[in-house]
Amino acid sequence: MSGFLTGLECGRCATFYPGDTPRALCDCGGPLLARYDLAAIRAAVTPADIARRAPTMWRYRELLPVREDASIVTMMEGFTPMIPAPKIARKVGVGELWVKDEGVNPTGTFKARGASASISRWKELGVTRFAQPTVGSGGHAWAAYGARAGVEIHTALPVDCPDLGWKGSLINGAHVYRVDGTVGDAFRILSEAATRYGWLNAGAGREPYRVEGKKTMGIEIIEQLGWDLPDAILYPTGGGVGIMGMWKVFDELEELGWMGSKRPRLVSVQVAGGAVVKAFHEGLDECSGAKHVDTIAPGIMVVKPFSDFLILRALRATNGWAVGVPDDEIRHFMAWVNRHEGLFLSPEGAATIAGVRRMVAEGQLGPASRVVVFNTATGLRYPHLVDGPVPIVPGNGTIDDAAVARARTAALMGHPDPAG
Repeated sequence: MSGFLTGLECGRCATFYPGDTPRALCDCGGPLLARYDLAAIRAAVTPADIARRAPTMWRYRELLPVREDASIVTMMEGFTPMIPAPKIARKVGVGELWVKDEGVNPTGTFKARGASASISRWKELGVTRFAQPTVGSGGHAWAAYGARAGVEIHTALPVDCPDLGWKGSLINGAHVYRVDGTVGDAFRILSEAATRYGWLNAGAGREPYRVEGKKTMGIEIIEQLGWDLPDAILYPTGGGVGIMGMWKVFDELEELGWMGSKRPRLVSVQVAGGAVVKAFHEGLDECSGAKHVDTIAPGIMVVKPFSDFLILRALRATNGWAVGVPDDEIRHFMAWVNRHEGLFLSPEGAATIAGVRRMVAEGQLGPASRVVVFNTATGLRYPHLVDGPVPIVPGNGTIDDAAVARARTAALMGHPDPAG
């Protein structure tokens, strides 16, 4: 394998750079997007060939930036299940709903995809020191793949992030910095350090290869639906790399002749007051004026995503939408989905369910709609959000009627539905 990458194109000014020179951003400061020789890929591989390959994201290796198979750093990430969820569909008012469960990835998060693709390519180019700002799951994923690749990872996150975020990174050998401030503060402080010490800043959108790993989610959705399309894909949006990646790969698949010109509606889901939601509904081309909001879903609270203009462009190009949801709705759907579908969603994943219901109420989706939502991490990463009056039975005691009643109360507990 020698790869099909032809170069890197700026998403802002369209300047084109050679693909085999280490470069993270355009000279104008804009994000770079990987470009491929799609005619050569069309001649080299077919969907039938891909179907016979191992069920990981690297089954699509011709559409990924690594030159040689030996450079791939993998823990079998990707090709995560598409779980039909008929009870959720009925509750929120759509015809069919699938949960794309990214929580089964290594480190329990979709961040594994970007870490695998990006570290593989950068190490191939000779880069071995990285800065990864995070709210927890991204740093953990980069630390794990960094350990596997034998490269150095520096990660910073706010002190109020769940312990698993920094402890997972630490156990994998990352250099961890806990910041007594907001997510934005952590991003700024680590970015300054990256410049000072010569680390590659691998923050969302600040280098071109994470998008390539994330775009495989879009190919998988279509392949797993028999090369058919859902009506809408709801994606929890922080840095928005997944939305950018899916938008990009749908264009690539059309040029390959593997899909037509029709697109699923791409929908950004954020916390209420989120930057992308605000900009989308105000008709802006970039995010402006959003404020930090304390939330149980920090992964979808980014005041100004670096590639905000590309996220908004993707939403509008696909006749998409943007929806903000409050914490009480997120809490409700975390509990409800667990109790009715058996899926332990992350708060960001639960936000997409709340987003579907809000879109139905707004007339954006209806009873015939076929919808895919993303659960971006396992709920096991968020044990601090689970509590209940579980009985404690003495070691020399018995489970009596009172204990059974208390256990039943705990089992039936759920966050009330704000919609009644």
